This record gives sequence, structure tokens and C-alpha cells, in this order.
Amino acid sequence: MSEKKIILTGDRPTGRLHVGHYVGSLRRRVELQNSGEFDKIFIMIADAQALTDNAENPEKVRQNIVEVALDYLSVGIDPSKSNILIQSMIPELTELSFYYMNLVTVARLQRNPTVKSEIKMRNFEASIPVGFMCYPISQAADITAFKATTVPVGEDQEPMIEQTREIVRKFNSVYGDTLIEPDIMLPTDESCLRLPGTDGKAKMSKSLGNCIYLSEEPEDIEKKVKSMYTDPTHLKVSDPGKLEGNTVFTYLDAFAKDEHFAEFFPDYKNLQEMKDHYTRGGLGDMKVKKFLNNVLQATLEPIRAKRHEYEKDIPYVYEVLKKGTDAAREVAAETLHDVKESMKINYFDDAALIKEQMEKYNK
Repeated sequence: MSEKKIILTGDRPTGRLHVGHYVGSLRRRVELQNSGEFDKIFIMIADAQALTDNAENPEKVRQNIVEVALDYLSVGIDPSKSNILIQSMIPELTELSFYYMNLVTVARLQRNPTVKSEIKMRNFEASIPVGFMCYPISQAADITAFKATTVPVGEDQEPMIEQTREIVRKFNSVYGDTLIEPDIMLPTDESCLRLPGTDGKAKMSKSLGNCIYLSEEPEDIEKKVKSMYTDPTHLKVSDPGKLEGNTVFTYLDAFAKDEHFAEFFPDYKNLQEMKDHYTRGGLGDMKVKKFLNNVLQATLEPIRAKRHEYEKDIPYVYEVLKKGTDAAREVAAETLHDVKESMKINYFDDAALIKEQMEKYNK
């Protein structure tokens, strides 16, 4: 069994990445990558998973592979420290999924809370694609193929990781100690939990038009910040304002640093001072939004500039993806070899089996 510390994480390529992805996972990935604590980091563009509910629109997935890769590189994912890979380019994952399917019941998949909520969200109740229903099994294949010891995810993904752990335990109990049981790494900072959409709705979504993308132009960011949902009862500047459910302050929790106040709003030393003023009354929403716009522009400008540089050399981006995928495939091939050996379906490599059959028929 491997003693190495290995991370697997990733995203579905169904659109450009937005500030919710940045706060929820990308910023942390860069920190983990640069911490030197991990032997290997695999960051997967999960295109095969995206096809489970976009099967009739493969072009959407195909076009967004490079969008996601550009976003990764522009936030600071370093190809010399992290392997960025494309899921569908690693056929070993499909084969592992097929073997793991025998270890999970349909009833267990149907009970998975994450699957349940995703089915509801996509209106799949009447006709669930089998591939979509089997997503937890496919995810178990992804995690175990790369021998991941650590999977950084949000709380909503906990049931998925638990399902992987169950599959690992079942496999190891039936076929012998082969697979590594991963640990979940949850966000440590509450402001890293899911950012709401700019309209205050719980989820950012391309279809709702309530996202701020990492590659968004400055004027579009400003427009979206100005239209952000605040406290509907805060009608006059002198009125006391509420922080709870106030999207602008949720974003400030995630992005504002003390140095931003020194630069853009020296009336306050830090966010707490600003919050105190807002809740007792006397601070208008437009001033708060202006400050948030400055904070977001300062955060996203270097990311956007870096992205423009990478956009000039798309062949390099594909080279990064190819290199990361090749490195990941090597590890997945090792895992598949071990799995087939444990399951005793490695017929052509099993000299003992051939000898045993020879003796059986030539007594």
C-alpha cells in the first residue's frame, strides 16, 4: 500500500469557472499545491462525468475543456507541481467503474443524498440516465485509480466520498487489501463555503446569469456588483442594515482583506468595523458595493491578465493537458493491474493458473 500523500480534485467542463469556484476550491488548491505537503496532485477535468447529463450536447463539453484549463493556469495551478488531466482520455477509469458496479446496489445509489438532490435539480425524476445514476461509482474509480489519500470537497460532496469509502472497504474485504481508502478534506474557513449568486439565490448558475466569471471584463464585474442583492429593508442610508442574507457582505467575507481597506476605503481598518457601521445605520449600500467592486477588480485583474497570456498559446495549454493526462494514466494503469490481479482476472499474466490448468488436464 502507498504511503504517499496524493490529492485528487477537479471540475466538470460545462462552462468557464466563476468566483464561486475560486472561493470554494481553486484558491485552496493553489495553497495545497504550494504547501509541499503532497507527493502528487491530480486535477481532473471531468468531461466524461459532464456527458452524463450533456450527452446530446457534446460540443458544450468539448469547447469548455480549454476554458477550464485556462482558468486553472490563470489562478496559479502550476503544471510542474500538479497534473491537469482529462477524464475521458484515461480508459482505465471506465474499466474500474465497471468492476465496482458489482459492489453497489441500486437501492444504495438511490439513497445517496447528493445524487437525489442533483436528480431533482436537473428534473431527471422521470428518466434518469444510467450514467448519471452511476456517478458515485465513477467517482470512486477516479479517486482510487490515482491512489488518492485526500479529496478536498465541499460538504455537499460528503455522501459521494463516503460511497467511495464503502466501495473500497467492500473491494478489499472480498478481494484482499488493494485499494486506498481516501480521507475527505472539508473547507476550514466558513467564507469558503458555497458563494451565493449575485441575485442572492443559493447557487451560482450560468443559466440564471448570476455568476461573476474569473475571466469577466472589468465593466461587466462592476455592472453585476451594482445589481447585487443586499438588505431589502435598508431603504435609507440612516437605516440599520442586516448582514444575514446580504450577498454583498457574503462576498466581502470571502474576498476582503485588511490591506484592501487601507487602499480603497481608509475610513475603516477592517471588515468588522465596516459591518458594525452598516448594522447600526449610516452606511449606504452603494458605498459598500463600490468597495466590493474595487476588491474584486484587484483580485481578478492579475488572473485575467495571466489568462490573456495563456490564450496566446493554446497549443501549450493542450501540451500541459496531454502531459498531465499521460502521467495520470500511468498511475491508473498500475491500479487497474492490481485490481485485476486481486480479482484473479489477469489470465495472461497468471503463470500459476496456466500451470495449474496444465497439470489438471495432463495428469
